[in-house]
Amino acid sequence: MRFAVISDVHGNVLALDAVLADIERQGVEAVLCLGDNVSGPVDPAGAAERLMAVDGPSIRGNHDRWVVDPERLAAGSGSVDHLAHSLLSASQLEWLAALPETAIYADNVFLCHGTPQSDEGTWLDNFYTGRTTTLPSLEQVTALAEGLDYPVLLCGHTHTPRAVRLLDGRLIVNPGAVGMQLVHGSPDARYAIVEKRVSGWHTHFLAVPYDHEEAARRAADNGFPQWAQSLTNGWVGPSSLG
Repeated sequence: MRFAVISDVHGNVLALDAVLADIERQGVEAVLCLGDNVSGPVDPAGAAERLMAVDGPSIRGNHDRWVVDPERLAAGSGSVDHLAHSLLSASQLEWLAALPETAIYADNVFLCHGTPQSDEGTWLDNFYTGRTTTLPSLEQVTALAEGLDYPVLLCGHTHTPRAVRLLDGRLIVNPGAVGMQLVHGSPDARYAIVEKRVSGWHTHFLAVPYDHEEAARRAADNGFPQWAQSLTNGWVGPSSLG
C-alpha cells in the first residue's frame, strides 16, 4: 500500500497543481486529503475544482466548516473565509459542506484534520507563539489516539510536517501544508507519501517548488497582501496572516 497525503491547501491552486503533478510521478494508489481546502486568497474555486476530482477520501478542516457556516459568516468572522465563500460555486459549496469530519481508508488509515476529537485541536505540535512551536508530551499524543485501532493515523492543521511512532507501533503523520508555509523558511509546498513495506510503515516528506511569487501577487490582488511573507519565504507565524 502506497498513498499520498495532502493537507491545508488553503485555496492555493498554484501550490496544489505542483503537488498533484509531483504525486503523479510517485506511483501511489490514492491521494488522501485532510482539509482546510479553500480558505485562502490565491484561488479558492480553482483549488476546489482540483480537489473535487482527486481519487481518494477527503475530509473537512475547521476553515472548511467555517466557510459554509451561515451564522459565522453573518457575524463577520474570518475575512478569508468570507472571500472563499464568495468565490465558490454552488456545487463547490455543496461539496465542501458534505465533507466528513473524519474518515477511514482501506481499513488501515484514520484521517482527521486536527485531532480525532476536534478539527481545531492540535496533535503533534502545539500552536505557535510567534515563530516558535512546542511539542506535546508522549502521554498527551497517546491519549488523543485512544480507541483508534489503526496502524496509521493522519492529521494536519498545524502546517508542520512530522511523523510520530507511538510505543505500541502506531504511526501518526502530519504531512505539512500544501498552500501556506509557516516557520519553515521556505515557500515550497509540502506533502507526504506513506507506504507499507515488509519492514513496516514508512513516511517520506516532500517539499515541492512552485511559482510562489505569482501566488503572492494573486493574494494581494484579492485584498490580502499580508499573505506575501508566508507565500514567498515561509518564515512567519500565523499571526501575520490576520
